[in-house]
Amino acid sequence: MSTGRRLRITHRTGYRYTAPVQASFNEVRMTPRDADGQMLLSHQLQVSPRASVQAYVDYWGALVQSFDVHEEHDMLEIVATSLVDVPRGAPELDGVGWNEVTAPAVLDRWGEFLVPTDLVDDAATDPERAGIIESLRALATPKEAIHGAVDATRARIRYDDSATGVRTTAAQAWAIGGGVCQDYSHTLLSLLRSLRIPARYVSGYLHDEEETPGRTVVGESHAWVEVWNGGWEAFDPTNDRTVGSAHVVVARGRDYADVPPLKGIYAGGASESLGVTVEITQLAV
Repeated sequence: MSTGRRLRITHRTGYRYTAPVQASFNEVRMTPRDADGQMLLSHQLQVSPRASVQAYVDYWGALVQSFDVHEEHDMLEIVATSLVDVPRGAPELDGVGWNEVTAPAVLDRWGEFLVPTDLVDDAATDPERAGIIESLRALATPKEAIHGAVDATRARIRYDDSATGVRTTAAQAWAIGGGVCQDYSHTLLSLLRSLRIPARYVSGYLHDEEETPGRTVVGESHAWVEVWNGGWEAFDPTNDRTVGSAHVVVARGRDYADVPPLKGIYAGGASESLGVTVEITQLAV
């Protein structure tokens, strides 16, 4: 039985500007977490134009690398390279009852993962989803409701990388009926939080489901959800698969806005993304 995987991750992204930019200020969240059984072996961030990089841990526990560029430039390119050991997935939780999940102590401890945000609304206030919330609340245990919410999300959202953008809300994704991993995750969060089940957004990377030493997977960043049911348990609604050694955790938060891989401000003309390329290779241990 596998004990986990060693993965090398190369994440390339950046911006191209329509006119020279005099200064830019940027934050990067591309460092795999070194916690919860996941072990970060090395990490390097390359920035062009060259810049001095500072690091700090944000409110949600993610390592943020920040830098300013104060020379004229028409392109910003970032390459993050990491080596990480990822543990095998944790066993499924037995879970607790509704009284335990909705207890005041849980609300006090995990209240930030229960409230609506700009991207994750209260699904119970939406006529199209209110009936689903009522039916999930009527189930015998939170565990049944969690699995029901995953099923409802997958039944509604089809994978379509042209249907939504980074500012698309859970309500909009539900109305569209399509989206990417971010939209699956926001949709699931809206259902779970409406049930008063704490749930948080996770960003990271994803390798093949099967063990494939030496194989390089080319893709983008990935997102999934962790749910509190007596302990934190992870679900990947986009792929409906177990979260384990193929999933690399980078950051957690209330929604995508808390964990963007790259964000910044600049003085100058309009910008366009250079695109995102993520290469993940499983190495022999």
